[in-house]
Amino acid sequence: MGTQQTDQGEIFAFLAQPSAYGLPDSAKNSIKRIDTHGAVVFLAGPDAYKVKRAIYYPFMDFSTLEKRRAASENEIRVNRPNAPDIYLEVLPIRRTPLGLRLGGEDGDIIEWAVHSRRFDDDETLDKLALRGELDLATAARLAEAISAAHARSPRHDQRTAERFRGWMSDTLDGLAASATFPAAGVADLRTRFLAAYSAVAPLLERREAQGNVRRCHGDLHLRNIVLEAGTPVLFDAIEFDDGLATIDILYDLAFVLMDFWQRGLRDHANLLFNRYLWRAPEVEQELEGLAALPLFLALRAAIRALVTAALSNLDAGDHSAEARQFFGATEDFLRPQEARLVAVGGFSGTGKSTLAAALASELGHAPGAVHLRSDIERKRLFGADEFVPLPPEGYRPEVTARVYARLLALAEIALRAGHSVIVDAVHAKPEERDALTALAARLGLSFTGLWLEAPVETLVARVEARQHDASDARAPVVREQVTRPLGALNWARLDASQPLPELAEAARAALRLPAAG
Repeated sequence: MGTQQTDQGEIFAFLAQPSAYGLPDSAKNSIKRIDTHGAVVFLAGPDAYKVKRAIYYPFMDFSTLEKRRAASENEIRVNRPNAPDIYLEVLPIRRTPLGLRLGGEDGDIIEWAVHSRRFDDDETLDKLALRGELDLATAARLAEAISAAHARSPRHDQRTAERFRGWMSDTLDGLAASATFPAAGVADLRTRFLAAYSAVAPLLERREAQGNVRRCHGDLHLRNIVLEAGTPVLFDAIEFDDGLATIDILYDLAFVLMDFWQRGLRDHANLLFNRYLWRAPEVEQELEGLAALPLFLALRAAIRALVTAALSNLDAGDHSAEARQFFGATEDFLRPQEARLVAVGGFSGTGKSTLAAALASELGHAPGAVHLRSDIERKRLFGADEFVPLPPEGYRPEVTARVYARLLALAEIALRAGHSVIVDAVHAKPEERDALTALAARLGLSFTGLWLEAPVETLVARVEARQHDASDARAPVVREQVTRPLGALNWARLDASQPLPELAEAARAALRLPAAG
């Protein structure tokens, strides 16, 4: 647990006063204080001021004034790329003959504060989630923000696989030292963590050699993302130790996936996960990397359990129940689950992608199945944006054959990584369907095919009403598709003209999944 090194009570009392910011005494009630395990933030007028706690944790050391200055300056540096309009400067807090002063040139410096533009803290994603206002569209846009952040992050070669094992050990030692967690449970977790790490250590080293270890955000949970003008903005990246934030990009992503999952927002987690994969420039590497995702999720949950337990030392609340929930999640993430292959087929307009997205979070390891969509992979082959229509040559038979071959190849990579897969494509030809059956048989995994069907005029009406969708199919395509002979079809046939909740229940029955709660 953290230990306080210096009494900062005088400083925090000063920053709670309107006069610290040149505001009138009448503004006192508008000053808002936010406490975290590592800092105290004061919201005053249009500004925010963050002071590092003079505290020492095994993973975070703010014990000296110099360390807090360096961390404050680094906070500006690492956050400006993601939030250039929020992070402004580092200001000294000085002791003068007239008392404490924020900024200026006179007096001895006794503390440092990160000065930033204040945003609406009711719009952080954790609060939106608590109010039930966090929609799937925001999760989709968040995938874009995280992908962009990873794309511009500098790459490193720092033998992070070995350091990852050290982080595991430190976290487990912290759990063992806490009275919040059962000793036997921690001992069992240690065994399971070490086994999981040993299984993927070569993969972690390979991913580092491929350039997938970068200077990331490092603390990417919902509280550190704010919605501004409809756009998710990442803030409050790890600033106190570049080494802790120099990590595998999937480990960075794992924190927000874990946060969504633990809040019961599993469709959000899966949508974010899949849209991140859809945007990945080297998707094969990310699919192979999914073998490490259960370990990444588990360590994120374990660290959260440790930090949550530590909050009881900082305030009067009892956080033990919440900490034990994260501990239980750690155990769940490390529990083995069998991968399975599912395919959703049917002519354009049957709702294949909608159904696949509705089912994906319920299949296999958290955060659910990889959703491989033929429309996305076709656009990827041409280097086209998801919503930009392809020219006619993008739909030639030889291109379509390449798309189906790619779907099979990607599915195999993900399945071999232990992750379930939903393949979403028309699958009108028997050989396209047979290839999936053969893949599952070769890997020794279960396979279920779902065939969606509805009246032609229903399909035509749906495709003509589409907006902002990866599919380019319109009415002439549908009318041509339905003339094709399907051949033998042994997939489960589902009525796609019914509403999505009923269709999804029929699909769950075919997949032998529990009914929706």
